Amino acid sequence: MSAKITHFDIHDVRFPTSLTGDGSDAMNAACDYSSAYIALHTSDPTLTGYGMTFTIGRGNDIVCSAIAAVAQQLVGKDTEELFADMGKTWSFLLSDSQLRWIGPEKGVIHIASGAVDNALWDMYARSRKKPLWKLVVDMTPEELVRSTAFRYITDAITPEEALAMLKEREAGKKEREAKVRELGYPAYVTSAGWLGYDDAKIARLTKDAVQQGFNHFKMKVGQSLEKDLKRARIIRNIIDNPEYTTKKVDPKSIAGKNAGPTGSVFMIDANQVWDVQQAIDFVTAMADVKPWFIEEPTAPDDILGHAKIRKALKPYGIGVATGEHGHNRILFKQLLQAEAIDVCQIDSCRLAGVTEVLSVLLMAAKFGVPVCPHAGGVGLCEYVIHLSLIDYIAVSGSMERNVLEYVDHLHEHFIYPCSINQNGRYNVPSNEAEGYSIQFKESAFAEFEYPHGTYWAGALAEQQKEKANGTNGVNGVHH
Repeated sequence: MSAKITHFDIHDVRFPTSLTGDGSDAMNAACDYSSAYIALHTSDPTLTGYGMTFTIGRGNDIVCSAIAAVAQQLVGKDTEELFADMGKTWSFLLSDSQLRWIGPEKGVIHIASGAVDNALWDMYARSRKKPLWKLVVDMTPEELVRSTAFRYITDAITPEEALAMLKEREAGKKEREAKVRELGYPAYVTSAGWLGYDDAKIARLTKDAVQQGFNHFKMKVGQSLEKDLKRARIIRNIIDNPEYTTKKVDPKSIAGKNAGPTGSVFMIDANQVWDVQQAIDFVTAMADVKPWFIEEPTAPDDILGHAKIRKALKPYGIGVATGEHGHNRILFKQLLQAEAIDVCQIDSCRLAGVTEVLSVLLMAAKFGVPVCPHAGGVGLCEYVIHLSLIDYIAVSGSMERNVLEYVDHLHEHFIYPCSINQNGRYNVPSNEAEGYSIQFKESAFAEFEYPHGTYWAGALAEQQKEKANGTNGVNGVHH
């Protein structure tokens, strides 16, 4: 007899990363990396599913409320019936017309639905004693298609086209799995280039990243052209200097990426701060530092704006990347149809869970656009390695031009943290108990659950004291 979902726990977990400038960029100056987190419990005490979505602090409680509204629909449901058709299960989760009205399929209700869908996929993988990526790549093409959301995207890819594509990829799946287990999945580093870091810290962290084996580096831009060019040259002077790196680079992995003399690749990210013409002018002025791409140059749902920017930057060999705020599969469909992006950056928590991610992976593969997921946030690195492995092994069949973002923050709070090997690549998650790798340690709740965890209880008490004394605290961004 299979288990039934009985109840759920929800946690508002916030980490005070704004104190150190981690995650800072032109749009988001003070980020407290936060997790709106759910544990789905069943009548089988050994089977629980964990899921989350990501925010940057205030408002995390609003998302937690939305997660509860979505998750309530699952109470009493039979787990095996849910697992048997995850595409149908996803449609059920999103079908409450009153909840749908406050989206539809975007914003708080959509990312909340993603947390619940991610928890279900985690539970499914744990029930089969496989990491999430392995559960999915071991599916038949028919099962994978059945697990995907196709509503509103059949003008870009039909289930029949997806099935044919997946069947073509079947032949080399075992070899690709063995290869990525041996080599690891290619990664790039962002945590050297946050906007709130001073020049000395950027130089030190860039040198550290080179030593760790990375050869793709991303920097935040959009503050001022003069400052951004200065910081870009600091990074370029280190990553292009053979004194710091002797790493051998596969020429195929850097073709068309404006790589420097050591084979190092540089990228820039504006986090939506510019209007369309501003983006074109600013990035053109940075052409001599040779970025591979500009990420999020303008408003994330301006499809035609991205297409215009891409066309203008093409003569400089600079591409356009976006997707971390791509709120659903329809937006990605349009970006691909409009030829607006060179790199597709899915987000494991902005899209509504694994089921919707699969639809974007399939479309990107059909359009021949590499998927390089966004992972700048708590838990995102743990999540997206699974998605990149699914893409490589089962969907696109390629990881030669792909790189997966890595930020070195907060991994210590997870029971199954991601890790990087000596060549700057993600190790493949291999523990049969880890599911989708997102289970927090209990200590994370004890210290950082908002507002009663020990850290926040102390910080808020201090703020109250300062208010009473008429002084301002060092950091007023948390509450």
